[in-house]
Amino acid sequence: MRWLILFLLFPLHALAEERLEVDVELFLAVDLSRSMSPDEIEIQRRGYAEALSSDEVWGAINNGLIGRIAITYVEWAGEYAHRVVVPWTLIQTRDDARTIAQTIRTTASDGMQRTSISGALLYAADSIEANAFNGLRRVIDISGDGPNNQGRPVLRARDAVLAKGIIINGLPLMTQDTLSRIWDLPDLDEYFRRCVIGGPGAFVIPVYDWSQFADAIKRKLVLEISSLPEQVIPVQLRQLPPYDCLIGEKTWERNRPLFDLP
Repeated sequence: MRWLILFLLFPLHALAEERLEVDVELFLAVDLSRSMSPDEIEIQRRGYAEALSSDEVWGAINNGLIGRIAITYVEWAGEYAHRVVVPWTLIQTRDDARTIAQTIRTTASDGMQRTSISGALLYAADSIEANAFNGLRRVIDISGDGPNNQGRPVLRARDAVLAKGIIINGLPLMTQDTLSRIWDLPDLDEYFRRCVIGGPGAFVIPVYDWSQFADAIKRKLVLEISSLPEQVIPVQLRQLPPYDCLIGEKTWERNRPLFDLP
């Protein structure tokens, strides 16, 4: 009987051993909610493409302990709205990075409805656990221009992801336009710090103007790939006053009548 059990378990052990070791498994979760204009969507894609093609990001990859990373680029919005632009792909040469950048640069798709940070985090965690790589670190890099307003409460999703040993970093998009006056939070960076990010060395890099986006992405990717978050402000360990992590859901309920009118 013991030999039968070992025989049945062998494929699982073999599968684990076949996972390719990389410095980091990096899930790029990119906001494509309806509040993003076509121009802003284009700026985002161009910013990620430029960063992945840059000398700085390639240097961070090349100087890693193993010298390769695995990456996926997924656009998200509502609880079940996830669009895979780049599936899990190995980057171990400069050409690998350029190919991914070109795929992102030439993608064309419209925005999707609602904002479910919790849905994006849970989807990302499942994707990381199911991929073919074994990273020394596993990181979700999530951007967003507003708080969670659909799906599981964001704190519950965050805690479930952190329990898997996955780090969450944030890129709050704090640019101003007409929709931001209705939906967005003036302290979105604090919301990300208190309600979204977590794990060893987790950090937030806010974007206040779209002209800053490309540089912010480049800096963020270098930090995540190099594991150097001490250069930015980490999550504080001191006691902080309470923060309402359901503010996005409450804002949605308050503003729904504006969109239910005939």
